[in-house]
Amino acid sequence: MRERCHAETLHAGATLDRLGPGRKLVLLIATAACAVVVVAPARADPGMLFGFDDVWLLQNPTKAVTTAKLLGADGFRVPIYWQPGQTRLSAAQTRVWDPAMAAALGMRIVVVATGLKPRLTPKTSAARTAYCTFVRSLLARYPTINDVVIWNEPNKSANWQPQFAGRTSVAPAAYEALLARCYDLLHAYRPNVNLLAPATSPNGNDDPRAVSNISHSPATFIAGIGRAYRNSGRRRPIFDNVAHHNYGVTPSERPWREHPGSMIAEGDWLKLVEALDQAFAGTAQPVPGRCVKDACASIWYLEAGYQTTIARAKRRLYTASENVPRLVPPVGRSDTAAHPDANSPAPSQATQISDGARLAFCQPYVVAFFNYLLRDDADLRGWQSGAVWADGTPKPSFRSIAATIAEVHADRVNCARLKGGPIALATVSP
Repeated sequence: MRERCHAETLHAGATLDRLGPGRKLVLLIATAACAVVVVAPARADPGMLFGFDDVWLLQNPTKAVTTAKLLGADGFRVPIYWQPGQTRLSAAQTRVWDPAMAAALGMRIVVVATGLKPRLTPKTSAARTAYCTFVRSLLARYPTINDVVIWNEPNKSANWQPQFAGRTSVAPAAYEALLARCYDLLHAYRPNVNLLAPATSPNGNDDPRAVSNISHSPATFIAGIGRAYRNSGRRRPIFDNVAHHNYGVTPSERPWREHPGSMIAEGDWLKLVEALDQAFAGTAQPVPGRCVKDACASIWYLEAGYQTTIARAKRRLYTASENVPRLVPPVGRSDTAAHPDANSPAPSQATQISDGARLAFCQPYVVAFFNYLLRDDADLRGWQSGAVWADGTPKPSFRSIAATIAEVHADRVNCARLKGGPIALATVSP
């Protein structure tokens, strides 16, 4: 029987001496229980990579970069949209991206290459080659970009169609074929490119007859990718590192809360690791906790977000009506208990970002945490989860967010004193 242990891997570049005291303690306990050799996949250095998802970088590069740097952020994740048949950046795209990349020089830019119309996804060989060639043109024009997410939430019909043909699941196999083509084409162009996948939404219904939101749950989608990969007979990987979106159900839900069923939010980290392990066990595809030759895979949380209430003085900046329950204020009371109940509502956005980033820092294999957004959407039907209001002025949570970023960069998170309790890694071993 194959022994499995998810404590076997520390982040690359992180020796035990460089880890914070709490993080070192938890990982030493887990590693001793599993009796494994510590190896090292890629990680942000120093500390954990902390960024923001926001098209504000493309709209007002100077202001966006200045604000992100005041917070101490490492970079941005931004989308670029592919049209069927497109093999290179358009003139309109370069007019927007050129000044943005110049302003963000020295920052980590993660690009999610996706499409505007979910029915027009690259599902044929020609379309896949066109899409991957388009991504290659992005890398050629902007050599400082090295992190690319292949599509966005392909487990949801809002982004990839069809999810099913009748009652048969088809999206995972179609997406696997796209990953394989891009891996070969882009690694041939730049061997050290970092391809991130599958960028799954944390939930899905696995119901081809659903009235709305026909989708795959993340574990089911990952399993489907694994089956397609095995059936293809491929002997090369199809992605470098894992991207996942780690939202909870509501803005006030505690980051460490675990969910029954198929949802994989941040508190369900173990389900994500297990799903990847089961999908690719024994193959050439590295996954978190299992390296292949010299290749290891880490986890990038590329979308977390905690929507806030709007201050009365700022209400005039926003339009429409809020459509999400259980918002949190930017700042509020402090938790009085050392370990608040996982089902209790969080007191503030500042608390949520602090707890979410600390938990991510302490979860093995996780190397990046991106908050969605940096600046609020002015339309209340969108997201008001930024560190600044819609006019770009700081929220009351701004200083706390900056302090959290500084804490994870300095490896000062005490993983033995997380609010949700230490991560019980030793219980994962056989």
